[in-house]
Amino acid sequence: MSYVIKLECSRCHRAYEPSENPVMCESGDMGRLDIYYDYERMKEILTRKTLGERRETDVWRWRELLPVDEDFAVRLGEGGTPLLRAERLGEKYDISNLYLKDETRNPTASFKDRSMAISVAKAREIGVRMAVTASSGNAAAALAAYAARAGMTVLAFVLHTASDAKVAQLKLYGAKVVKVKGVERGKDPTVEMMLEAVRRYGLYPSPSFGPFNPYQVEGPKTISYELAMDLDWVEYGWLLAPTGSGCLAAGLWKGLRDLVELDLVSWYPRLVPVQPEGNSPLARAIMDGLDFTEIEPEGSPRTIATGLSDPYPWDGDAAMEGVRRTGGRAAIVGDDEIVDAMKDLARYEGVFAEPSGSAAVAAAKKLREDGVIDRGDRVVALVTGSGLKDLAFTSRILGSTLEVGMEIKKLGEIVDQLLGNS
Repeated sequence: MSYVIKLECSRCHRAYEPSENPVMCESGDMGRLDIYYDYERMKEILTRKTLGERRETDVWRWRELLPVDEDFAVRLGEGGTPLLRAERLGEKYDISNLYLKDETRNPTASFKDRSMAISVAKAREIGVRMAVTASSGNAAAALAAYAARAGMTVLAFVLHTASDAKVAQLKLYGAKVVKVKGVERGKDPTVEMMLEAVRRYGLYPSPSFGPFNPYQVEGPKTISYELAMDLDWVEYGWLLAPTGSGCLAAGLWKGLRDLVELDLVSWYPRLVPVQPEGNSPLARAIMDGLDFTEIEPEGSPRTIATGLSDPYPWDGDAAMEGVRRTGGRAAIVGDDEIVDAMKDLARYEGVFAEPSGSAAVAAAKKLREDGVIDRGDRVVALVTGSGLKDLAFTSRILGSTLEVGMEIKKLGEIVDQLLGNS
């Protein structure tokens, strides 16, 4: 049973019936088709008690709040990721209630599995056989995995900066992969190629940007639902999310709003989109008090967090609304801070994250040092992608490894050297 009432363009406000299964607004204004649900009908079904009794732990636990019938679900175990109490890292950062939502545990090792599980399910529902995407790597990998399971073909345009590991993952799933040379004058060439493929061949667009596919935006909102349950429905103060196109922040805001509309909670955590210094058009706009229409795309993104290198925040309007409505703020972190956070996550909490996935942790440290976050605040930082996505980068920042022969007599010297006792 569908609880979707309508889809409405975020820019021109043109409305669509759910049965039309629209993907992009026909006005061509690049507005996202926001999906509206019948909360009153759902209130009788979705209660803390009934949700706690459900056996599913994946995103389909929240089936009434998803825009596709569960019969079309393509399951790989997405969602239901652990929320870790980061005691050692929290002590280092002087945050006594620091939590990590570890999205690296998803099937293709990033939160994008939530998005593409919904997108591919919708594609199955409407009979799609071939999808096209524009991506820095993770979204394409997730799409390729779910499409493979559904028997669909994927054409993926990825930035030339995508790591070899991400491209290999894509190709192994059977995707047709094309690397596209970098951003010029604030335009993402992968998006341009994707849109041309949609126009010429009528392919189903499935990037992680709302204006080109409204269904995938509904996947990340399940993170907000899980956090509320994981924390026993008790209020927490901050929700920090790595941000490129703004889709994750938009999804988190949708989820937070759903929880309040359904009377499951009566509060919002303060939402914090986090961007790297080398690509921060959304964060700067929030800090400067600008309107979404005033955002200028990044001319030439430069950051080690390649997953956050979208030059334009396609879903920035919803992200900005979320920041405003929750009393949140934006954060910008440098590449050095991101590298430090990567190392801290691994060494203090055993979580191996890629640069993009570590940005929120870097921001938690920075906001605490700046006095924005208080020591006793309950803080959730999303760790969005695995370090296995780019082992070459990790090897570069760690340097060479000590190599010896079987010199038992020198074992003491070797250990002293490694432990810094010499």
